[in-house]
Amino acid sequence: MSGAAAVALGVLAVLGLQGVSSGAVAAEVRTANVQGGGTGAYGAGARADGPVRSEVHKLALKTDGQGEATLSRRTTEPFGLLGVSWPDAGATIKGTIEARTRSAETGAWSDWITLEPYVPGLDGERPAERGSTEPVWVGRSNGAEVRVSDGAASGVLPAGLRLDMVDPDLDAGTPAAPSGAAGVEHASVSATGASATAPEAAAVDPGPPSTVPQPPIVSRAGWGADESLDDEGPIYLEKGVIKAVFVHHTTDADYDCADSAAIVRAIHVYHVKTNGWRDLGYNFLVDKCGTIFEGRQGGVDQPVMGAHTYGFNSESTSVAILGDYTGTAASDAALEATARVAAYKLGQYGGDPAGTTTLVAGATQVNYAGKEFVAGESYTFNQISGHRDGFNTECPGAMLYPQLPAIRTLAAGPVQNLKVSSVGGGAFAVDDGYETPGPVSVNWSTSTPTSLISKFELLADGKPVVTTGGGARTASTTLSVPGIHKLAVKAYHQSGATTTTAAVDVNVPAPKTFVPVTPQRVMDTRSGLGVPKAKVGAKGVVTLQVTGANGVPAAGVGAVVLNVTATAPTALSYVSVYPNGTTRTSASNLNVVEGLTVPNLVIVPVVNGKVDFYNNAGSVDLVADITGYFSTGGEGSTHVNLGPERVMDTRSGLGVPKAKVGAKGVVTLQVAGVNGVPATGVTAAVLNVTATNVTDLTYVSVYPDGTTRTSASNLNVVKGQIAPNLVIVPVVNGKVSFYNNAGSVDLVADITGYFTSGGAGSSHINLGPQRVMDTRTGLGVPKAKVGAKGVVTLQVAGVNGVPATGVTAVVLNVTATNVTDLSYVSVYPDGTTRTSASNLNVVEGQTVPNLVIVPVVNGKVSFYNNAGSVDLVADITGYFRK
Repeated sequence: MSGAAAVALGVLAVLGLQGVSSGAVAAEVRTANVQGGGTGAYGAGARADGPVRSEVHKLALKTDGQGEATLSRRTTEPFGLLGVSWPDAGATIKGTIEARTRSAETGAWSDWITLEPYVPGLDGERPAERGSTEPVWVGRSNGAEVRVSDGAASGVLPAGLRLDMVDPDLDAGTPAAPSGAAGVEHASVSATGASATAPEAAAVDPGPPSTVPQPPIVSRAGWGADESLDDEGPIYLEKGVIKAVFVHHTTDADYDCADSAAIVRAIHVYHVKTNGWRDLGYNFLVDKCGTIFEGRQGGVDQPVMGAHTYGFNSESTSVAILGDYTGTAASDAALEATARVAAYKLGQYGGDPAGTTTLVAGATQVNYAGKEFVAGESYTFNQISGHRDGFNTECPGAMLYPQLPAIRTLAAGPVQNLKVSSVGGGAFAVDDGYETPGPVSVNWSTSTPTSLISKFELLADGKPVVTTGGGARTASTTLSVPGIHKLAVKAYHQSGATTTTAAVDVNVPAPKTFVPVTPQRVMDTRSGLGVPKAKVGAKGVVTLQVTGANGVPAAGVGAVVLNVTATAPTALSYVSVYPNGTTRTSASNLNVVEGLTVPNLVIVPVVNGKVDFYNNAGSVDLVADITGYFSTGGEGSTHVNLGPERVMDTRSGLGVPKAKVGAKGVVTLQVAGVNGVPATGVTAAVLNVTATNVTDLTYVSVYPDGTTRTSASNLNVVKGQIAPNLVIVPVVNGKVSFYNNAGSVDLVADITGYFTSGGAGSSHINLGPQRVMDTRTGLGVPKAKVGAKGVVTLQVAGVNGVPATGVTAVVLNVTATNVTDLSYVSVYPDGTTRTSASNLNVVEGQTVPNLVIVPVVNGKVSFYNNAGSVDLVADITGYFRK
């Protein structure tokens, strides 16, 4: 906005004795630190050699003797603030006083500005007081025109009318010319060119401590006050108690916050040199960027009497917000700053910013609303009131006055609109609450500015577990006791008022043990088993009931182990398996291409007895075979890490005869009592099974020896394919059988652990599913493909909801993509020597997932790629701990 346009829209009535002003000024909120130095159009702080000097240029008006006076349009000395004054403070002008100015930046003339006269005696009885209008900040200007019309029948105007123009920022380091130059009065100047200082004021005791912190305030030295103007010293309230704060606006034209200090200096000079007051009238001033300026001298911690609200100065203090708020609301930053200084001053005397008080009227008058005051009588006021509440003025403006309740609330508290915005850090949404293995972070929001907040507490079951500063909006803790916990956030306003959010339920499930079941098919979209008979379309979801059927109990189930197979896909897609009743994350379990059949083992948490299956693109048939579940009842088996170690290879005769497995053929592997597996108490083995040298389209089933094989399968392969899959297979008689349906195939098995009924192992904890590593984006590891013989290491303990200690193994769904060569990937515990065991076998251009249960030794897991380069992605679904 140009200077001329801004002036037309808003004018400065320093003590708010103005009528309704038309237009609106946009309150542009920008950060500015006046005290830190820097110079705007008029300088933004004290110079190194002393306070900033200001000049008052004076031009006499020409009176025609018929009730009219003018100053013809002319070029003037530079100035930024103006007002009209006359010698007799008791003389009044019944008509209009108007001025307009020329912008020094654009050369444009403003519209006419109406100036409102001050009431005499606002700063008490002053021998040198002049009659005057309120000053108007007009920005950098170099031309002026004035017209005055008495409007009375007498047609008599006060004698000695003049235009006073204040330039708040001359070159403080240059000696000034003598003050005898016509029409120019220097505020003050020393022999060296630096502004003189006022006589030292008598020492006063520190003001009383406040119940709230003192906000940052730019001192008078900081904004360049010329203390030589104020040689009388301050006056303090007779009773020494501040009972109310009156809020004003200065009706400034739009301004840049870099000029705020210059505006304060100009008002100071005008009040002293033009009005004849002892000092700047306001106790504090605030700009639209939230900077607070010390006003009238005497000490920010003292009950200084100001000149601001006629009839009520003797028991109050004042805050003036720079700007015109007749048609525009004050900025949030200005409201916050006003609330802070008001709360500080009232807090020194036991006041309540949201309360009321009684003030004794010092004059008989009416206020803006027509309420009558009689001198000497007591009246009730809000402890934070507007100027218009005590005097007949529109101040603090039609838009700022309705904001006073907001200022009171900011100052008094409590913290407003406090609510929990999200829960994470290992917790995931479940129905109307959350579930976590222990770690949880709570995030919250509030509309109350940080500067007014003392602290927050994170409450668990009503007791504080974490305390943060007022600037925090998140806190984390670990819940160690199984069960439902109620988490809430408690906020402490600087006033001491508190408020607490509604509690959110966070469940910590009991550790889960594994219960194997005979592998059996529980879902098949081709036949309608478990779900409707139909392929799953793009973005489609099918839901499978897993509890209360197929040997799985109706309650106490924390997770199920499913071998999921995608077949007959029509497009490149991925499939995600996740707990029903939760929000699906970016984690995936199978990656498929048109015409290919892909299996993968899934350990999926169970929230409400059901599991969801999502297909991203095209359509696909989905098949699921169950091999066991994790129980919260304590009747199952615990997990013991082992390996990874190769225990079977039909190519070399390791563990079984050296021979391919033919059509309808079975080989049986001894797992108990060998390779570190106990001879007894083993309920299931964890094997990564790989099919290679395949001669025909076939499938492979891994099942407990001594039982009847069901229709469940674990690998689906085509001629020439190398395919791995993790298998958790029950152990009945110490052995495991491997069946091949067609053609011939070599089978390889690597053991990574087993489940024991002895209770010496680790229990399973659900987590996620959530993505924890992606070399394509740099998630968890550096953003780079893993090259030939390359290794990347992922921190798994102490992050993403996994505890820092006590973790024995993690459950990861690992996907290899963007493959450039025939290769294999091994996932193994960091800090150990990698063995010959592998987890994924890939060829160029292929995307392959596989579930991995990998031991954790030092909190990290390593990923090895044998040849070419590959991107690796890992999604966590749980972990095991003692």
